[in-house]
Amino acid sequence: MSQNPEKTDRSESKLVLDGVPPKRPLWVRLLKFAAWATLTGATAAVIAVAGVYYHFSQGLPDIPKVDQYWPPIVTEVYTDDAVLAGEFYHHRRKVVPYERIPKRLVQAFIASEDSSFFDHQGVDVLGTARAAFKTISKKLGLGGSVQGGSTLTQQTAKAVLIAAEGYESATAKNLKRKIREAILARRLEEALTKEEILYLYLNNVFLGHHSYGVQSAAENYYRKDVRDLTLGEMTLIAGLPQAPSRYSPFKKPEAAKKRRSYVLRRMFDEGMISAEERAQADAEAVNVYPVEDVFHEFAPFFSEQVRRDVVERYSNKVLLNDGLKVFATMDSERQRAAQESVLEGLMAIDKRQGFRGPVKQLTTEQERKEFIDNSMKAMGNEQLQENKLYVARVTKVEAEGAEVQVGPHKGLLPLLGMRWARKVNPEGYYPGLMLTSAKRVLAVDDVIVVRHVVKKDLTDDNVQFDRKLDKEIPEGVPLFRLEQEPELQSALVSIDPHRQYLTAMVGGYDFDANEFNRAFQACRQPGSSFKPLVYSAALEQLGWTGATIIVDSPIVEHDPENGVAWKPDNYSDEFLGDVLLRTALVNSMNIPAVKTFAAVGVKNMAEWSLKLGLSTPMNMDFSAALGSSCVYPYDLANVYAVFNRYGRKKPTYFIRKIEDRFGRTLEDHTAYDDAWAPLQDRVAAGYARLFEPGEQVMSPETGFITTSMLRGVVTEGTGGPAQKLGKPAAGKTGTTNDSFDTWFAGFTRDLVTVAWVGYDKNEHPLGRYETGGRASLPIWLNYMKPALAARPQSEFWPPEWLRDTMMLLRIDKKTGKIASSGTKDAVNIWFKKGTQPDDVAPEKGSVGVQDFIMGAP
Repeated sequence: MSQNPEKTDRSESKLVLDGVPPKRPLWVRLLKFAAWATLTGATAAVIAVAGVYYHFSQGLPDIPKVDQYWPPIVTEVYTDDAVLAGEFYHHRRKVVPYERIPKRLVQAFIASEDSSFFDHQGVDVLGTARAAFKTISKKLGLGGSVQGGSTLTQQTAKAVLIAAEGYESATAKNLKRKIREAILARRLEEALTKEEILYLYLNNVFLGHHSYGVQSAAENYYRKDVRDLTLGEMTLIAGLPQAPSRYSPFKKPEAAKKRRSYVLRRMFDEGMISAEERAQADAEAVNVYPVEDVFHEFAPFFSEQVRRDVVERYSNKVLLNDGLKVFATMDSERQRAAQESVLEGLMAIDKRQGFRGPVKQLTTEQERKEFIDNSMKAMGNEQLQENKLYVARVTKVEAEGAEVQVGPHKGLLPLLGMRWARKVNPEGYYPGLMLTSAKRVLAVDDVIVVRHVVKKDLTDDNVQFDRKLDKEIPEGVPLFRLEQEPELQSALVSIDPHRQYLTAMVGGYDFDANEFNRAFQACRQPGSSFKPLVYSAALEQLGWTGATIIVDSPIVEHDPENGVAWKPDNYSDEFLGDVLLRTALVNSMNIPAVKTFAAVGVKNMAEWSLKLGLSTPMNMDFSAALGSSCVYPYDLANVYAVFNRYGRKKPTYFIRKIEDRFGRTLEDHTAYDDAWAPLQDRVAAGYARLFEPGEQVMSPETGFITTSMLRGVVTEGTGGPAQKLGKPAAGKTGTTNDSFDTWFAGFTRDLVTVAWVGYDKNEHPLGRYETGGRASLPIWLNYMKPALAARPQSEFWPPEWLRDTMMLLRIDKKTGKIASSGTKDAVNIWFKKGTQPDDVAPEKGSVGVQDFIMGAP
């Protein structure tokens, strides 16, 4: 018989009540819950920590290998003679080995930033937790502030994150970033030694004022190598990481000094320094120096051209991050001479154009007060320095001069120091328009530019000394000379044609005012400096010689396309009839140049100019013969280098060598005879040059004959002032018809230099008497004198390998025939054998050709 389960279950057990077990005692239940909570809580904590670690460690950068630590560092540009000329960088960082960092400097950072550095495992747990709590509280609106809490290892980890992820992400004020930083810090501690972490940290830490790392900071603040820092200097630097701006020794020297005292106290407390060392370092004055802006202060146009070239061929990223060492071809002494010559030349030429008036006029009492206050503040206790420029206020004006004030200093601007200051008049003859009264150009409260000078320097080369005015100048009074900032511009390009080095280059008056590089970017009309290209084409293509007769007579050229007639004139407005080709070039005659150009042909001349090295297209009309087609000064200098090398065209380098951060050579154009270059560079690159002979764009004979005629321009023609160099020189002046451009392109055996002067926008022409010989040649000369001071230059004779094909004959200037014994008007002319004249001029008998052949000494 079956039983009813419901009845039997309910009646037979006291332990079961409606299917629910009876309750255990309270203490048993509490103990069981505690055990369960402990077990599951620990497990959950472990799981949570593991999850957090896994989540936040995703995508963390690899731990850097110390021997492969290649952070962004400075690219440096050096001159050929090892002078620093420029720096380019995102972060001004210079990596130095740990062994080169002074022990005291390491201790200073540890004492001030992380005194338990050698004891912890990378993370300050309590500090990080405290910072995290306050950061979260701030985010939740519960008060507190966003805080750090980093060990040196964590700061190093942050630097690694910045390098991998960028500054914004790696410095975000949130918990995620702190956790990722802590994880990476632990990995750093596991993978690297403490010394290796310090090496990374001390080369990465930002120390203000563009300084990343201790070497950069030592240079930026003290202009020293890190090894040469004093204890006071080390501790000031070590106090900067926490807040570089707040403790800036430039902006807040007192705050910097207090922070330094804190670092010194911490070092003393840690037993790192003695009480005497602490007191001595604490007593040091805070003397720091601004970063030397070598780029702007040394040779900005040249350095900028180097930068452009490196960026074009290697990329801007490589330039700013990869720490290249770029050795330019620039000679530092020649570069200084070039810049001084351009500056002095421009100021002299600009004065000849006239005085454009004061900088400003102080018309109100408020303006006067502000100017005086600012002037006093700027000068401070500084004494006047001879030959230095100042901004002055005119306080009194009389016919014989003006009284001026520079800061607290009062002085005299005599008429003798401002006679050049006539009104601007391009048509006037400068020496005949000297100022006779200061009242004509100055008034009280004018602001002017003056130069503090001694009495003998009141006049310059522009003004003839006047003894009467000199006697009227009182003794014992500070004297000034009136100056003005040039409105004119200039470019100078100097090439060593044999080494193929751009040895000096100036692109304008002031790089900071205008970065436009006129040497490379200003396309200007060359005027008569283009004529040697015309005559060299006739020598090469038509078989003409220096004795070829050209008729100097009026011509009219018609342009059938435009219906325009063009009638060129000579500068002198005279016509000489039959002249030698050499005479036409030496005296820069226009008509013979146009006729020669016509004989060569417009198309042939266009091709010839490009072949010689001009990069700009030539105007396809006869006016190009007189230099109407614009050229770049750098290109024109390269063409004259072709003449100097007797027709051989070669590239000109402005970068001699580039090395990467490891010292590996990326490119090398070193000349074998470069005394500044290491021997291994000279040998390797000199050997490579053997396989780069260049292109012989004209016969050597044509090249030499052209050069010899350009030598005549200096000895007999428009380039006469170049003889003041005291060394054999050749060259050609250039002046456009409207006097907007003046040139001198000249060379010795070892140096080719082109100087240009003009206005950027051609607002008005130069004075009508300004020519290439008067305006540009002095700049060329004042540069070449120091550039070649210790370097003798040989005469322009054919080299040994060319002498068998050349001969020198004395030629009658009127007929182009061999001069007879009685001929007075004759000149020596070089010929390629086979092109010389056979006839003798019929004066006082005749003689054989060979009797007048002159050999080179």
